[in-house]
Amino acid sequence: MTTTTTFALIRHGQTDWNAAARIQGATDIPLNDVGRGQAADAVAPLNRYDWDFIVSSPLSRAAETADLIGAQLGLAATRRLPALVERNYGPAEGLSAGADLDALRFPGGFHGAETEQAVATRGVDALRELAREHPGARIIVVAHGTLIRLSLENALDQPIGSISNASLNLVQHHRAHADGQVAWQLDLLNGEALVRV
Repeated sequence: MTTTTTFALIRHGQTDWNAAARIQGATDIPLNDVGRGQAADAVAPLNRYDWDFIVSSPLSRAAETADLIGAQLGLAATRRLPALVERNYGPAEGLSAGADLDALRFPGGFHGAETEQAVATRGVDALRELAREHPGARIIVVAHGTLIRLSLENALDQPIGSISNASLNLVQHHRAHADGQVAWQLDLLNGEALVRV
């Protein structure tokens, strides 16, 4: 027998730093009005499914996105999970493209930043823990673009690409009870159905 837990992974709506192409990371930048509109627009594709509850990152841009979505779906955000915060970019936070940011770069990252592997591990662990605590549930998870991308790449062992603000990314976590094997399946990426070959 296999238990399938379904996750809607939603990146928060836009912030002023997103609009200015500044690295946010763990800096707590709030939604702007465009972001609040994006959160409202995220409800229609989510309405095609039934959901049990919503969780989010504790950063305000994700928490407010979750609250706005939940209000429209009649669901309260049940938990703010610290493991879902965005990658900590350290001294790169607040910077946009240019000499200051380039000075912090090295192949595969930024000096003083959390590693991609650490971000992926905590993101996947958070999803696995939710699936373990709520087997078979349908859960909306509002988090951050880099965290979602790296978590999906880790779980699926394939490149994903960037995650759009407030887009629906639908992934299933299948756990076989007999042997404990886990499989992940991505059905929607940035709101687009994936073609299986």
